[in-house]
Amino acid sequence: ISPYVVQAIGERAARRYALSAERFNGERARELGLLAECYPAAELESEVEQWVATLLLNSPQAMRETKALLHGVGSGVLSDALRQRTESVIAGIRISEEGQEGLNAFLEKRTPAWQAQS
Repeated sequence: ISPYVVQAIGERAARRYALSAERFNGERARELGLLAECYPAAELESEVEQWVATLLLNSPQAMRETKALLHGVGSGVLSDALRQRTESVIAGIRISEEGQEGLNAFLEKRTPAWQAQS
């Protein structure tokens, strides 16, 4: 897993922890970039519920496409191919049934169908 660890936390930190086998807590994992957030155990359930509620506000199709797009971005180096892929994904989402539902819901000042289902 070393390439993934190096990509996530950098070569210097990866070397330190791989060679020392030193343990670290969740807060340190967040500082290193291994975690997005870190909460005390007493707050964890409510924070998870809040994250889930936030995610459920989004179009399922848009989230799938975004995950796939971000996976394909890799290092984030902008190229013509990456720009074309991004433009294609965005255009596809906009003209999709969910994209049109989101746009219409916005214009009509109502909740989109995927939020009404949750």
